Amino acid sequence: MTRILLNGKPAEHIHILDRGLQYGDGLFETLRVQSGQVPLWSYHWQRLQKGCQRLAIPVPEENILLQEMSALIGAAQQAVVKLIITRGEGPRGYAAPAPTRPSRIMILSEAAGTPADYWQHGVRLYPCQTRLGINPALAGIKHLNRLEQVLARNEWSGQEYQEGVLRDIDGNIVEGTMSNIFWCKDNQLYTPDLSRCGVEGVMREIVIGLAKQGSISITMGLWAESELVDAEEIFISNSLIGIWPVSYIFNKTFTVGPVTRQLQLMLQAEYAF
Repeated sequence: MTRILLNGKPAEHIHILDRGLQYGDGLFETLRVQSGQVPLWSYHWQRLQKGCQRLAIPVPEENILLQEMSALIGAAQQAVVKLIITRGEGPRGYAAPAPTRPSRIMILSEAAGTPADYWQHGVRLYPCQTRLGINPALAGIKHLNRLEQVLARNEWSGQEYQEGVLRDIDGNIVEGTMSNIFWCKDNQLYTPDLSRCGVEGVMREIVIGLAKQGSISITMGLWAESELVDAEEIFISNSLIGIWPVSYIFNKTFTVGPVTRQLQLMLQAEYAF
């Protein structure tokens, strides 16, 4: 079912001089299509604007993106749209071309089914040895430079682990390769501060909002892996999977706790996950 639009027109190729290919000079969003709609669009749009402003890439017009996305989705009910914005084509060299003409790439693909057991009983996390570099200038945004995640994800294979946990070069817990991470102890929710590195996930923002609605106190900070080992419950999140409990990490087994289940049910009620 893969369909692709480049600047609103069907395409299968991008120009070899596009800076997204040359330098990873751009951003992307991965959007869940549910019943033919993109229910979390407002969150993705806010992050995309923030990323474009941070990289000094002209922000695309929202109505153009929505029109193109609607045409791409068509009759699809359950699918995934990957939206990529690059700085566009340019000559050799790091200097941004003037004028800048960004490229808009949209890719529609089938939604990958995941076992219901992941939601119900949890997933196992692999302790990745790849470390995230610290760069506040790029922290939070979903830029195209994902080599750290690529290296980390290729540290394991097979079905024993469903996700990996990433630490920064100082050994602090940051995130998963494709997700954000939360843990709970004494009814207090914790998640890493992402002002130095990591991606501020759309679902992370939603979970933080749901926690506040549910009167669950949440703290952000820098923590070593020992905090996860001492946690009572752990879960990961992203905009495609929602919330998955963690059943195993750092040689310790966990059960699904009441805070995780409460947030899952709140998410399910509000966004049909």
